[in-house]
Parts: sequence; C-alpha cells; structure tokens
Amino acid sequence: QEYFAQLLADLIGLTMLLYYSGGASNPFVSFYLVPIAISAALLPWRYSSVISSLSFLAYSLMLFYYQPLELIQPEHSAHMQHSQTSEVNLHIIGMWFTFALSTLLITYFVVKIATALREREQQLAIKREDDLRDEQILAVATLAAGTAHELGTPLSTMAILLGELEQDYKTQAALCEDFALLKGQLDSCKKILKGLVSTANTLSQEDKNQVAIGSYIESILSHWQVIRPSANYQLNIDDSCDQRHLLIDPTLEQAIANLLNNAADSCTETIEVGIQCKHQQMQLSIRDHGPGIPLDIIDNIGKPFISHKGKGLGLGLFLTHATIDRLGGEIALYTHENGGTLAELHLPLANTDIEKD
Repeated sequence: QEYFAQLLADLIGLTMLLYYSGGASNPFVSFYLVPIAISAALLPWRYSSVISSLSFLAYSLMLFYYQPLELIQPEHSAHMQHSQTSEVNLHIIGMWFTFALSTLLITYFVVKIATALREREQQLAIKREDDLRDEQILAVATLAAGTAHELGTPLSTMAILLGELEQDYKTQAALCEDFALLKGQLDSCKKILKGLVSTANTLSQEDKNQVAIGSYIESILSHWQVIRPSANYQLNIDDSCDQRHLLIDPTLEQAIANLLNNAADSCTETIEVGIQCKHQQMQLSIRDHGPGIPLDIIDNIGKPFISHKGKGLGLGLFLTHATIDRLGGEIALYTHENGGTLAELHLPLANTDIEKD
C-alpha cells in the first residue's frame, strides 16, 4: 500500500508537469511507462491495474486538455502551420496508440512474470521448511528406534516381576486391581514397541487402509481409555459421517492420541470429541476445559521441543502435524471463546466417498 501511494504521488506529479508542458505532444509523455512497469513488477494485480488505468486515462485526456509549450510548437506560416498540425496530430495519435499497446503488454506480462516469481519463492520457502521438518523427524525416528531397543529388556523384567507379585498377593483384591492396571499398561507399551516395526514396513510400502470413520474413532478412544483410565470423554458423531470412510495409516492413531493426551493433561473434566463430515472432509474436534494455549507459545505450536506442559518433551504436536500433513489434512489449535483449548483436525474422505457425492 505504501508503494502504491508513492506511485500515485509520482503519477500525479508527472501529470501536472506534462499538462503545463505540451501534454501528449511532449516527447517525455512515454515516461508514464515507468510507474506502470514498477507497479507491475512489485504490486499485486489490483494495484497494478489501477496505476495502468490512471496513466492511460491521464495520457488520453492530455490529447485534448493541456497548456502548449512554445519550444515544441514553434510559429510558422499559415500554410506550413496547417500542414505541420496535421502531421503532428498523426504523430501524437501514433504515440498514443503505441503507449496504449505498451501499457497493455507491460501490465499483463510483467504482472504474470512477477506473480510466478513470487509464487516460486513461496514454494521454495515451504519446501525448505518441509525439508527441515523431515530432517527433524528423521532424527526423532532414529532416537525412537534406539529407545525402543533399549526399553525391551526393562519391560520384560517388569512383566516377570509383576507376574510374581500377582501370585504372591492374589488374595488381596485391592492390590490385584492395581496389578491388573499395571499389566494393561505394560501390554500397551509392548504393543507400541512392536508396532514400530510394522508401522515402518507399512509406510515404506505406502499402504493405506480404508476404514469407516465412526468405528475407527471409537476404537482409538477405547484403546486410549486403557492408557488413560482416569480420563473421561464424550463422543458425538454427526449423521453426516454415516457410511463415510478414511484412508489411514498406523501413525494416525498416535496423532489423535497425542491430541487426546494434551486435552487430558490440561483438565480433569470431560473431554468433548466431535466428528462431522462436510466439503469432502472429516472434521474431528477435541475440546478441553483447561486454561487454553499460553500466549507466549501460541505462534510456535507444532514446532519440535515446544511444550507448555512441565513433563512434556515438545514432540507430540510436532509429530501430529507431520502425520496430518502427510495424509493431506490440516490441523489447527486455538483457545476456545468459552475457555479451554479446541483442536480441529481435517482429513480428506476416501475417493469412493467423494465420487458418490
């Protein structure tokens, strides 16, 4: 807008100078092409078109309204003056036509080229960010593989000790309930570690499964409830999602579980989970009633090692964003107007559902 205002000021100044120095007969009238070229190269189309239109209008009006300049219109005899006036008029008309054609070509082609260059720069910037994120994901994956290898032995040891404790204290009901809970947690850990290999194999084959939305989300919530037995949730599936399907891979379950864990860590109240389908997309919303997203990290949400939880590593949302992006979806987190944090996840429906629509 500042460039646009300054070019308008230049245009007005140039018009005033030309008006008092012969108008369209002034040989410097083609200087109008300078602000046109600058605006076409630097400004969006709507601003460039305004500069071009105003320049063309000013040039056209000065064909008829201007103050003559004696230096370029010398006095001659009546016959020569009449002859020269006809020639000058044809020359001025030719200059006007050339200016009109130059204005059209510069505005169109330069704007196209400048727009393509700006889009290319934006794409390169996005590509650099994606490459950086991929490098960070690879580093996290390498660390996860090493950690999983090291955790196998202590988990097996804990499972053996837990089995012995169950035998020793099988007559105490309260302890048996705690042992059952610990056993469930250990089984979940083993399942997660075993899933690392199968997940990597599935991703390398680029194999995606088509699942029904309702049953898939319900299974994720049931499995998550085993890991977080103290958390409560309320699921609301809209009728628009009946007979709808998603293309998923094993990492999507962990991504949704990360969002659920964040909501459960933020408050002890019931978490509201809603699903609806519109515009060939599934929208999954997860809302908690906690304090919301702190203002000091709201701009860095989704970046690695950024966490507002004291016990968090700052990787959950980062990996969640990476998973959703890979599946062609979008995710947004913001503070709800009535308090708490609202996470909205959008994923495209399966191609078969889109074709039916």
